[in-house]
Amino acid sequence: MARFLVTGGAGFIGSAVIRHLISRTAHEVLVLDKLTYAGNLDSLAPVSADPRYHFVQADICDASAVQAAIEGFRPDVVMHLAAESHVDRSIDGPGAFIQTNIVGTYTLLQQVLAYWRGLPEGRREAFRFHHVSTDEVFGSLGPEGLFTETTAYQPNSPYSASKAASDHLVRAWHHTYGLPTVMSNCSNNYGPYHFPEKLIPLMILNALEGRALPVYGDGSNVRDWLFVEDHAAALIAIAERGRPGESYNVGGDSERTNLQVVERICDLVDELAPDAAIGPRRGLISFVTDRPGHDQRYAIDASKIRAELGWRPKESFETGIASTVRWYLGNAAWWGRIRSGLYRGERLGSTA
Repeated sequence: MARFLVTGGAGFIGSAVIRHLISRTAHEVLVLDKLTYAGNLDSLAPVSADPRYHFVQADICDASAVQAAIEGFRPDVVMHLAAESHVDRSIDGPGAFIQTNIVGTYTLLQQVLAYWRGLPEGRREAFRFHHVSTDEVFGSLGPEGLFTETTAYQPNSPYSASKAASDHLVRAWHHTYGLPTVMSNCSNNYGPYHFPEKLIPLMILNALEGRALPVYGDGSNVRDWLFVEDHAAALIAIAERGRPGESYNVGGDSERTNLQVVERICDLVDELAPDAAIGPRRGLISFVTDRPGHDQRYAIDASKIRAELGWRPKESFETGIASTVRWYLGNAAWWGRIRSGLYRGERLGSTA
């Protein structure tokens, strides 16, 4: 058993990690989350009554709060997922991304470093700081090729630039101060409990309600899609067995154009929730002005994590997307509270 402190544990990926840790391992968990618009304690409700689960509301930019949480919990692993994460929001307001993703990561690193230095030798050697990042730091691929762990960074949005900066900070704290860090860069996640500003949940809910399905440009932008529960298993494997100083790419081996994704969602919603008044959901698709600086293609080479840690995704895109649509159809109470106030589906990220 180990003690995991997880920043951003009330977010989409973070909550999947927490549910996995509590339901499938013997580890004890402390969630540290600011509870911004995308942090949702409802996503942790399935495990919140477990005695191995603990929660503290705090901002990673608040050094004293971070220090108190670390010293009070005494973790063996710090898994860092807290981040502003939506490209469109970073176009509208980049300042929050600089503050949380860069300054927050620096603040956390400093507090973790001081704690780690004070551990007894055996615990110091076993300790890990796991920084969770994105494939968007690598920029845009052409029609061929894959991102590897050695691909040069070329971020093209305020979001990806802020994540690239945080990656570099983590690498520097390992090489300069000896902090035992591991990093991971993942492809696009999807699945249950996904905040409905992102493509897949937004399209599911709009299709269900008979609203327009806005697709950027001509819909030809390609992403590699990774089911969030598969990603959670990968992150835990990296935290438990990853080599200090190494990074691991995590991908779903499921490339699809945005238009293909939306069309598949339309067909599934038609099948599972037919509505004669709305008609076939593909008729709701509309093409809108593209996102500024929209990267054309991302694709991950996940051979390293397969070879070293034995991880591979269990879900294909077809099984994962069907499971996701069913989850949203069956959990209106979760997303209904969000749609009624926090985010109503309006467009974000236009520079016009």
